Amino acid sequence: MAERQQPRKIPLIFFRTPAGTEPVREWLKGLPEEERRAIGTDLLRAQWRWPVGMPLCRPMGNGLWEIRTDLPTNRTARVLLCLYREHLVALHGFIKKTRATPDEDLALARKRRKELEQ
Repeated sequence: MAERQQPRKIPLIFFRTPAGTEPVREWLKGLPEEERRAIGTDLLRAQWRWPVGMPLCRPMGNGLWEIRTDLPTNRTARVLLCLYREHLVALHGFIKKTRATPDEDLALARKRRKELEQ
């Protein structure tokens, strides 16, 4: 009889710059509490269900994923992350203002992912 595997929570960490700051954590702290709570709930769902698909999480290519949160304030937040050494790493967070994810947001997440792997 096959043993049922317990769900395992993948740890989530915040990308840290060489100067020691955590840009995603700082961004989150600047948001209203109800928005922070909604994003936190979605990040937690991703940790428990990884790998998770749409509508919560969308692959963005090159090992990047975006966590998609519809905020209670009728805004939309995205947290770009990668999987690194058995951890989900929050690389970049932003409030989405257009339909497509802006190239500069993707470029920043890719740059941080490269720094992480060096």
